[in-house]
Amino acid sequence: MRLHGKTILITGASSGIGAETARLCAASGANVVLGARRGERLAALAEEIANGGGAAAYAPGDVRSDAYAAELVAMAQSRFGGLDGAFNNAGITGALGPLAEMAEDTWREVIETNLTSGFHAAKAQIPALQMRGGGALVFTSSFVGHTIGLPGMAAYAASKAGLIGMTQALATELGSQNIRVNALLPGGTMTEMAGDDQAFHETVAAMHALKRMAAPAEIARAALFLLSDDASFVTGSAMLADGGNSITKL
Repeated sequence: MRLHGKTILITGASSGIGAETARLCAASGANVVLGARRGERLAALAEEIANGGGAAAYAPGDVRSDAYAAELVAMAQSRFGGLDGAFNNAGITGALGPLAEMAEDTWREVIETNLTSGFHAAKAQIPALQMRGGGALVFTSSFVGHTIGLPGMAAYAASKAGLIGMTQALATELGSQNIRVNALLPGGTMTEMAGDDQAFHETVAAMHALKRMAAPAEIARAALFLLSDDASFVTGSAMLADGGNSITKL
């Protein structure tokens, strides 16, 4: 019960890495607050957690909204008495293509969903963590834009690299207040975002030293580590859970 008595907020919780992290945090003793766009999926996950003896609250919304970020924090405080950690995981790939041909609306949508959402989340979450005397913030970044560049993904790479920069700045700002801030960088993971093209999956798998893609639960375990006291001396990191993607050339 590594998170016993703690309350953890998770965005992008309706599927994939976010949903698996919610299940794992609840199984580890945490109260969980779930956020994502798809309310029916959040409701089903909250019911599943409750049926397993856990405690979950949820609210659907758009992570690009500062009001939604504040709503999720207020829910953690009203339902469970406060906030101890957050996994800011929601994100999109966006339409792929050369930057010179990219519509400005595409650029803005990716940056706002992946990076500006992190700004809104941190602004809402930091005061709540300060009220608890500390806690942990985790942002889902990517190896794309950090250890590798991929054609057609300039907006995605910029947004995810920006999260690492924000993570480092926040870690220095908040460390003396017992608030740890880290970025988690998954490798290719079998989520809905990966689609169902087997040839694409094989291509992505070959980019990793382990020659396979991750299951969402594998990335969730890395998120749990960063959220828990097991990572009590880890802050400001860009932690790779990438199956050796970053060191693989052949």
